[in-house]
Formats: sequence, structure tokens, C-alpha cells
Amino acid sequence: MEEMRNTVNSETMPGAEPAAEPTASSVTAPTAVDAAGAAAVNAAAATETNAISKETAKEAAAPPADTGVHGELEALTAPPAKSKRRTVCVIGHKNPDTDSICSAIAYAYLKNRMQGEDGPNAYVACRAGQVSLETQYVLDYFNVPQPLHIDNIGTRVKDMEIREVPGVDSKISVKDAWNLMRSENVFTLPITDDTGHLNGLITTNDIAKSYMDEDDAAIVSMAKTPYRNILKTLEATMVVGDPDATFEQGKVVIAAANPDVMEDYIDPHDMVILGNRYESQLMCIEMEAGCIIVCLGSPVSRTIQYMAREHGTTVISTPLDTYAAARLINQSMPIDFFMKKDSLTTFRRSDYTDTIRDIMSSKRYRDFPVLDHKGRYTGMISRRNLLGVRKRAVILVDHNEVSQAVDNVENAEILEIIDHHRLGSLETINPVYFRNQPVGCTATIIYQMYHEQDIGIPREIAGLLVSAILSDTLAFRSPTCTGLDRAAAADLARIAGIECEAYAKDMFTAGSDLGHKTPEEIFYTDFKTFKVDKITMGIGQITSMSAEELEQIGERMKPFIEKASETHGLTMAFFMLTDIINESTTMLCYGPRAAVLVEAAFGVKVEGNVARMPSVVSRKKQVVPALIAELSRENEV
Repeated sequence: MEEMRNTVNSETMPGAEPAAEPTASSVTAPTAVDAAGAAAVNAAAATETNAISKETAKEAAAPPADTGVHGELEALTAPPAKSKRRTVCVIGHKNPDTDSICSAIAYAYLKNRMQGEDGPNAYVACRAGQVSLETQYVLDYFNVPQPLHIDNIGTRVKDMEIREVPGVDSKISVKDAWNLMRSENVFTLPITDDTGHLNGLITTNDIAKSYMDEDDAAIVSMAKTPYRNILKTLEATMVVGDPDATFEQGKVVIAAANPDVMEDYIDPHDMVILGNRYESQLMCIEMEAGCIIVCLGSPVSRTIQYMAREHGTTVISTPLDTYAAARLINQSMPIDFFMKKDSLTTFRRSDYTDTIRDIMSSKRYRDFPVLDHKGRYTGMISRRNLLGVRKRAVILVDHNEVSQAVDNVENAEILEIIDHHRLGSLETINPVYFRNQPVGCTATIIYQMYHEQDIGIPREIAGLLVSAILSDTLAFRSPTCTGLDRAAAADLARIAGIECEAYAKDMFTAGSDLGHKTPEEIFYTDFKTFKVDKITMGIGQITSMSAEELEQIGERMKPFIEKASETHGLTMAFFMLTDIINESTTMLCYGPRAAVLVEAAFGVKVEGNVARMPSVVSRKKQVVPALIAELSRENEV
């Protein structure tokens, strides 16, 4: 715990937008809320409640729904558009409850309002699991979309600096590819088709090999070299022939000897590089050469042109000398002849960097192509890009334990934590703004922050916040409920235009409709894990207004709790079936010493791995502290 105090400090991090100066009473980091502490908080809350009531009594009646707010809510719960602003995910815990979802949306809205339209960040509300029936009822009631689902907050390829090297056509010449590499200062070129899909890659090594390893005189025809490539590479003009045709047969020959000698070397379809000698040109045509390249810009007589047309010989004129033409002819070959097209190592923009790091280190390639979700090429990355990748930014609400956080949170940049639970095991590299208060709901803290920043609360946001408070405090029945929660709920209900008791009943009824759900879905509706030394506990909870429904669900859950315990590697697993009306809980237990622990912690009798616990409704304040305290006593020397 002391380590936690050292690693999570109550201060704003450098570069964050300014917030109201926290006071000693509003920014606290208690390790737990015992009975005496709760009484003190409630006493202090009474004074603050009066102050809040006097302030809010002056405000007008609840405003109608604002269509502009709906647009903002749509934006902050959708995938962020591509921009220079940094995306900051505001997210609650896994298996999110109503407070986790609603607080994420409300706080993302507040942060965007605090910084204004020109702020450096784009705050996006996110969720780390599926929305429960209760929470969906709330979102539907106030016409608010679900937050963006994220199951892993680790850095992805899309968070890296992706170099947008343009894709090239497979038929461009080796020379053009080389010139493009030099101009773009790259070592790899992607070859793409008309739809943007990747066909292959060519590297500077491939081009070097085309020079050093290829000594076959027929390589130009084997590559099916377009005449347009030859014309461009040799800066030539087509005297006779079709520039859109392809050189597909024969070898390349230099006519350095007299015609009598060359007759023994020239075969049909060959390409012959020669000078201005009429006899040599005529001999090549008569030998059925496929193409003659006349160097030094020498004029081609009409007779030679006529004979070439008659024999189907292409005639090209280049200003280059014979040596230069012979040296450059191989550079006219299309790159698809040399490109790598099989077993390419590619990455998707959504791939996580911790996954691709090992793959990149095991390959000898310098660059790796990146594809979008449709398989289209978007750019290139290299190992060097991994070094400068910027971590994803995140704000945690309603939790501060690694075991409850979205996957890979250790590799994210945590900017803030807003919570009302005990301090957990989470550590940060840099100091962060950490606000932890002993209230019944995170939404109550966020309500206070709206007032501290003097930012009005729209009806939709008020509806979400009051729903979260009613859910977390079980409509003020939970022992975690404080005067601050009651005061905040009263003001928020006025803005939202609801009556708390009636609305809470409908909300809990919607959330209690669990008959059609599988045991797995029920178990993970609100499930959290806790670590105490070497012991890992998992505690799930559902609430209902029907004792009969809870009894039926309990019978279905007994076989599943063992499976869930093995899946998560839990030392012990517990499942709370909480009756809101009767303010009691039936606890299912599984694991070595689980039943003994419950009996010792709560003074109840466990029969058949089931305990009946009257007046117990809060996992946070009643169950977790009691179990941890008993485990601590067992480990005392």
C-alpha cells in the first residue's frame, strides 16, 4: 500500500489541461472506509449537502433535451476520427456496471468541455466489456449510445509512426523503382494492384541481385519487359512497332562484329543493340530479329523502316551509345519479375505492438507493410518505429486495480484515476491526477467536478449520473451511501426530470430480467478479482428485486462457479445474489477454505457452499473488507 502512495500521486500530470485546484477534502486516498470513518464522512456530508442544496435551489427547472448534446455524445462514444489530436480513452473496469459506463461517458464529456474545441486531446468514452441489461435500460432511457468497446489498451500498429510509402504498379521498371526509393529515402517499395491490395515487395537488395546475379542474356524477355519501359529507360523513341507491346522472346545481343560474324549469333526474336551501319541493320532484320536498337540517335533509313515492317521487327532509336544502352537495358525490366510475393510478413493496423515485436525481431527484413481492416496497403513500419511508439492515453474511472482494468493497462499511459474504492495494485511511471473519495459512487465525484469547473450538466448527463448513483447505492439502501450521494442524486434527478424511487424500481426490474441469460453471462455481469498476497479471489454479484428469481439463478450458478474458478486460476470464488428489497445476500462459495473464510468473516453458517447473509448488500464495503481482514488474521505470526 505504501508503494501505491509513492507511485500514484494526487497532482495533475505535466501537459494536462488545468483543473480546479484540489482541496484536502476533495482529493483523498483512503485505504479503506471503516464504520467510524463512514460516520465521520456522513456527518461532514450533511454540511456539504446543505450547501449544495442552497446552491442548486436557485437553478431553473430541468431543461429539455439538447440536440447539440446528442451530437457530442455520439462523437465521444464513437471511434475517433483521424486527426492530430491525441485520443484519450476514458474507461471503467472489466465486466462494467452502470457506474462504470455512465461515469466514463460523463467524464469524457466533462473533459472535452473543459479543454474546448481547440484542445490537444479528444476524450472518448470506452467500455471494457459488455453492457448489462440494467445499464442498457439507462442508455436507452436517456437516448445515449454505448461507449466504444475496447478489450486491450496496449499500443497498436496504428499508434506507431507509419511511413506512407506509395504503392507502385508491378510493371514499372527497375530504374523507376530505384529512383523512387532514392527520392523517398526508403529501402523497400510495396507493389499494389488497382484496388490498393498488396501484390509484393521489392527491396534495394533485390535490385542489386538483378544486376549481380543475373547473367542470362534472355533475362529481359523472360521478365516480359514492356517496350514502354525500354523507351523510358533508354530515353528512346519508337521508329517502327507498337510501344504498348512486350518483349517476350529472345536474348539481348550487341552487334559489335561485322555482319558475316553476327549471322552466327543472332536468332529469331532477339533484341540487337547496334550502331548506324546499314548492313548490320539489314542483316538483323533478315535474321528475323524481334527488335533492333539503333544508338547515338542515328537516323534510320526508309528502306530499313520498310523492311522492318515487312518482317515484324521493332525499331528503336536512342541517343545513348552502345555501352550505355547495354548497361541500362536490364534496368527496364518490370519489378514484378524480382519482387517477393510469397510468404510476406504483413501487419494490420489493429495488431498490438507487443505481439509484432517478436515477429519483427525474428525476420531479417528492414521494413514491413501495414494493411487496413480490408486488407489494403496503407504504409510501412520498421523496427526503429517500435522505439518511438507513443503509449495510448487512458483515464480510469470506478477502479484502480490491475486485475479489474482493461487488458494491457500496464503498457498504457495513465493520465488520471477517478474512483471510490480501496487502493489497489496499480502503479504508474509518472505522477497522475488521482481522485479517490469515500462515497457510494464514482458518479458522485464527477458530479462535484462539474460544479467545481462551473460547467452545466445537460439532462442526458444528469440522467446517467443519477442512474449510476441509484445503481451503486441500491437506491440509497447500501451502507456505502453517503449524504453526498443523496444530495447529488436529488439535484441530478431534478435536472433529468425523474423521480428517484420510481425510476430506480424500473431500472432494477430491467436489470433483473436474467432468466434468458446463460450462467456465464450472469456470472460476468459484474465480476471482479482481488489479490491478497498469494491468494486470488473472484467475486461476482447480481442484484434483483425478486427473491424467487435469485433462488432460481442460484441453482443454475452452482455448477458454473467451479468452471469460472478454474478458468481464471482463482484460489477462491464467490458469487453474491443480492435481494434489493429485503437487503440481503445469498453467497455461493467455491475453493479450498472458501466456506471456512466466509463463516469466520461474517459469523454465518455455510451449508452446501451457500451462505445466507442478512443486511449484506455491498461487495465494496461489506464483503471485500471482511474477507481481506480475515485473510490477514490467518496470516498473522
